[in-house]
Amino acid sequence: MENPAKEITDVIHLLTQSPPSIQREAIETYFMPNASFTHPFCRTGSWGNSRFLIRAIYRWYKIMSPRIDITVNSVAYDARNLILYVDISQVFRIWVVPFYCAPVNLTSVMTLEQSPDDGKYYIQSQNDLYQADEFIKFVLPPGWMLVWLWHFLSTFFCVVGSCLLWPISAMEQWVWEQDRQEKSGRSEDFDDGIELRDLERKSIVDEVWWSPTGTANKRVE
Repeated sequence: MENPAKEITDVIHLLTQSPPSIQREAIETYFMPNASFTHPFCRTGSWGNSRFLIRAIYRWYKIMSPRIDITVNSVAYDARNLILYVDISQVFRIWVVPFYCAPVNLTSVMTLEQSPDDGKYYIQSQNDLYQADEFIKFVLPPGWMLVWLWHFLSTFFCVVGSCLLWPISAMEQWVWEQDRQEKSGRSEDFDDGIELRDLERKSIVDEVWWSPTGTANKRVE
């Protein structure tokens, strides 16, 4: 890729919606030979020709869901660190399960590497990040309701725990304020010491004056 922020959308469509030969060519073209791939259900390392494993993962992805609706919602590019953040919505269908449909959202984080030969950017790692209520749709479509129930219960216990154990937070706040006051006191003592030394130097200079002949004479009041 010469312009990753602009080209990554087309690359994603090639990887997910193209026939096998074009999909393979896209992986060979845009991924480093030792690229890594991370997903909630599978992972490759970054060694040897790991691009072979990435080809197998994407191929299985298309076998399971030959027709995939995918939309790239937004792209953010950290040019300094060579990282792409891609927000994606997709509808995943498994052909062996009638009426199965899994609309999911994810963020794909892609770390790039610039080739010294042609100056182009290649994908060194791809990390697909799903919320728990999203990736569970792949294996248990109604499972998102269980995740939401778990989230509700966890939030409820957070509220109850924060109310019952508020003395711990109060103690933490008190310790922080004491530490801040102590640091503030040391800072004031330091400033007073500097001011005192400045006054002493000024007093010494004030007691000495220089005559036109260049000799120092003590001022006599």
